[in-house]
Amino acid sequence: MVEHQFEFGVFVDNPDDHNCRFLHVDMDAFFASVEVRRRPELRGKPVIVGGDGNRGVVTSATYEARACGVHSAMPMGRARRLCPHAVIVPGDMRLYAEASAGIMALFRSITPLVEPLSLDEAFLDVAGARRRLGNPREIAVWIRARIEDEQGITCSVGVASTKFVAKLASTCCKPDGLLVVPDDTVIRFLHALPVSALWGVGAKTEEQLTRLGLRSVGQVAHTPLPTLQRALGPALGAHLYALSWGRDERVVVPHEPEKSIGSEETFCSDVDDPAVIHRELLRLSERTAGRLRSAGALSRTVSIKVRFHDFTTLTRSRTLRSPTDVGQEIFEVAGQLYDALGLDRARIRLVGVRAEGLVPAAEAPVQLLLGARDRGWRHADQAADRAARRFGAGTVRPATLIDPLSPSTRSARAAGPPEGMRPADDSQL
Repeated sequence: MVEHQFEFGVFVDNPDDHNCRFLHVDMDAFFASVEVRRRPELRGKPVIVGGDGNRGVVTSATYEARACGVHSAMPMGRARRLCPHAVIVPGDMRLYAEASAGIMALFRSITPLVEPLSLDEAFLDVAGARRRLGNPREIAVWIRARIEDEQGITCSVGVASTKFVAKLASTCCKPDGLLVVPDDTVIRFLHALPVSALWGVGAKTEEQLTRLGLRSVGQVAHTPLPTLQRALGPALGAHLYALSWGRDERVVVPHEPEKSIGSEETFCSDVDDPAVIHRELLRLSERTAGRLRSAGALSRTVSIKVRFHDFTTLTRSRTLRSPTDVGQEIFEVAGQLYDALGLDRARIRLVGVRAEGLVPAAEAPVQLLLGARDRGWRHADQAADRAARRFGAGTVRPATLIDPLSPSTRSARAAGPPEGMRPADDSQL
């Protein structure tokens, strides 16, 4: 572990964290670290998580792989060229979500003021936890130790008086680090950083700032505000000027409900067979429905995305008569939306299914249908969820999604059902 405070361009000990109420906690190479935890023989090796096809994309990579130039969102083909000895593993979102749930539960045991940004990072306001757990640096040390002990992975923590600086601090001390930036060192810390460190500075804005001769945060801070606003626009100019002086009035927002849940898939090669498209829509619908159920949400609207070989993209959506978390119901709408496009064997590069207009499942009314069976698709999906939790993802899935020629299917047929698992009984669905 690395622990330090930034002052006068160097890291020193014994930071003054009196006003540092904000923590930004970020897991180190989260997906890849969870995979290494599951397969300890991979420790110390370059590991890349992502699709291994011609159009696969890197979703995470260990620091051994990053040392070769591999990074998230990179095409897998390029990653393999940069790091030919890397071990490539497919992602397992159910496993990552389970680890994330444990991490977020730990955060909420410290303070109710937790703002998740993604599965692997969150802001915490620990001002109210000082009397019980100590000063912010001590809380950060305790969090890091608990995550390593309970999850078997490492994280980096930034501690500061604003959310913006706390996030920068966690980035600067990666991997496996802890950085405290007290109030009296914030300006020195910020002004030494490149302009790309400022929130809101992407490639285009960085190019505009470079044309003005502004390459560091300090140079932005010492540029007159009207000059920045003329070059970047009133809002962005004022925003970057404030951040360059460490001004960030935002507070931790404890809960930001998901607005949509979805999945998409890029084919290894362009597809023009409607049957293959429908099969993939079913797979994505089942995956999306499973994530809805895990989140305790129902969807009022189903949308699809279709991207053609020339990267032209279409989206279509339909609002449902009653909200759902059932894979078959989502698939029926997704299939109808796709058929309505009338594509006539167009070459498809990517398809996606998204559930929108989410509402809490516990608060949504249940629509009763005359003559409907007591137990239907929802009960079947819930039974499949229970089987997946016990025996692993994909244990139960629609027959259409089973490849009879795959090695896993042949071995499963030979071995029979997993030990302790009985054949499905309609009465238990």
